[in-house]
Amino acid sequence: MSAVALVQTDLPLPMVRRGKVRDVYEVDADRLLLVTTDRISAFDVVMSEAIPYKGAVLTQLTAWWLGQLPSDIAHHLITADTDEIIAAVPSLAPYRAALAGRSMLTKKAEVVPIECVIRGYITGSAWKEYQASGTLAGEALATGLRESDRLDPPIFSPATKAETGHDENITITTVIEQVGSDTAATLERLARTVYEFGRATAEPRGIIVADTKFEFGWRNGELLLIDEVLTPDSSRFWPADSYTPGRGQPSFDKQPLRDWLDIERKAGRWNGEAPAPTLPSDVIRATSLRYRDAYQRLTGAPLDLARLGLPPEE
Repeated sequence: MSAVALVQTDLPLPMVRRGKVRDVYEVDADRLLLVTTDRISAFDVVMSEAIPYKGAVLTQLTAWWLGQLPSDIAHHLITADTDEIIAAVPSLAPYRAALAGRSMLTKKAEVVPIECVIRGYITGSAWKEYQASGTLAGEALATGLRESDRLDPPIFSPATKAETGHDENITITTVIEQVGSDTAATLERLARTVYEFGRATAEPRGIIVADTKFEFGWRNGELLLIDEVLTPDSSRFWPADSYTPGRGQPSFDKQPLRDWLDIERKAGRWNGEAPAPTLPSDVIRATSLRYRDAYQRLTGAPLDLARLGLPPEE
């Protein structure tokens, strides 16, 4: 794969934060610039190598979803078009290659420190806790659930936001204590609405949205949907044609990377901590293709590298 992957940006704007994947800059008092790099993490370790086109998939898929959502769901996106971003912030013109396809100009909002997780199926950390105690965030669930069983209705399962390591599941009571009952109720309502829209959109396209997480922020007294939305990094996407409850499911995300790292760990070649072993080119390519496959299945079209100004794949 010849495309150059973007690991980090250094733009002539004040940096707000550098997360696991996104570099966030302040444009002015009202706007932020979010640049989604091709960095990738697994098992809470950021890899040294990056995944070509991953940042563009996350950015363009988020922009696509925000363009599909009902008009009563307010969000932070101003534009994800590189030309429009540079027209709005001319000082970024020399950095077009770093911005191309992977940047969003957004409204600034005061982030609510809660991950609004919606679980439509029991998997991941929820399944681990359920196996151990029959609960989720300490609250009892129905008995007899199997791994990957569908949850009807879906469960609103908030979590703390963590810059490093895992988010921690918390109860609704804890959310109310942190943000108040009115805000907690609004967060749950908005998260459920977006999830149900995403699930209904994805199902005819052969994708199950097993779970997902949303972030919201306050702006002028209104809660805005912010950050990424219904992407392979923020959601578990399962292929519907192979869904079988009672076991784990393959997913449209970094699964090839996780599988390879599992092999390295079991073979004693990696202790599970940073630094991670050097990724083989076939793992990098397989992971890149998995992300782009999710994009194409959901939007109905492949990621248009030429239109986005991205280098072609060899």
